[in-house]
Amino acid sequence: MATVALAVTDGMLHFELSLAYEVFGAAPDAVAVPWYDVTVCGSAAVQVGRFRLAPDHGLDHLRHADTVIVPGWADIDVDPPAELVDAVREAHEAGARVASLCTGAFVLAAAGLLDGKRATTHWAHTEALAARYPQVEVDPDVLYLDNGRVLTSAGKAAAMDLCLHLVRLDHGSSVANVVARRLVVPPHRDGGQSQFVTTPVPAPGNHPLADLFPWVMARLDHPLTVEDLARQARMSSRHLGRHFKSVTGTTPLQWLLAQRIRYAQELLETTDDSIDTIAAATGMGTATTLRRHFSRTVGVPPDTYRRTFRTRTRASLPTTPEPRAEPRAEHRPLDGTLS
Repeated sequence: MATVALAVTDGMLHFELSLAYEVFGAAPDAVAVPWYDVTVCGSAAVQVGRFRLAPDHGLDHLRHADTVIVPGWADIDVDPPAELVDAVREAHEAGARVASLCTGAFVLAAAGLLDGKRATTHWAHTEALAARYPQVEVDPDVLYLDNGRVLTSAGKAAAMDLCLHLVRLDHGSSVANVVARRLVVPPHRDGGQSQFVTTPVPAPGNHPLADLFPWVMARLDHPLTVEDLARQARMSSRHLGRHFKSVTGTTPLQWLLAQRIRYAQELLETTDDSIDTIAAATGMGTATTLRRHFSRTVGVPPDTYRRTFRTRTRASLPTTPEPRAEPRAEHRPLDGTLS
């Protein structure tokens, strides 16, 4: 069983701390996978917002965790506590994966874990982070960044996105989607999405693309183009692009590619279908096209992904794709259908 340690100190933001505990501390009923053993680590009873919290262990226990989560903390105008910084650094040196939520990035930066790396935090504090730690490449535009064993996120909803990303890395897309459904949040907003989306989590029926999303999701096996989407939405391609940027933070074809990739992940996890069959079902056309886009997006070929997650996921998990996933920022817009 993987261990997750939440590193706490006085002044931690209770929202980020609570959502991390909610994601990692409660095993979803619908999946049969070993879940996380979660502990709260601090030097003594700490003040979190208006609450007093008694940690399970001292900060020295962080070095025994597989994953260390550093929630946001309120007073970024002063240096983070040295004992917290030292404990986080020692945990990383011992092999832990370390992730910060919101302004927890200041702790990781103070520990030297972000030197020479891209990192993010809440947009309101990115300038302060960059000024205090010039050796860090601060990106104010993204929801979260994954540097392997060091991850950072923006605030609030983006912190949830990063926690679900960690679940997806550990247990696969289907399990992460079950957790998201239990929490009633979008199953996948990739880190490359902008922090400045007008509607970060669009409410059903509350934006101009509300009817278009389910129409597209029911036709992922079709060779859809931007013109097809614009025609269905009854607007020009240019107008469609503006609405997509406002609602999802990305372009129509980047969004569509993300839906195809995520659905391919679920089919790889939950079925024995061949790569050719999955390529057809997801609108990729050929196995070659699927492998190219899948490897570029997920980081491994479809066959490797299946070997990693197939045995961890129950075949009875739902595989119906859901809307509102966004692609990686580094993808370039596609001109036309996938090829």
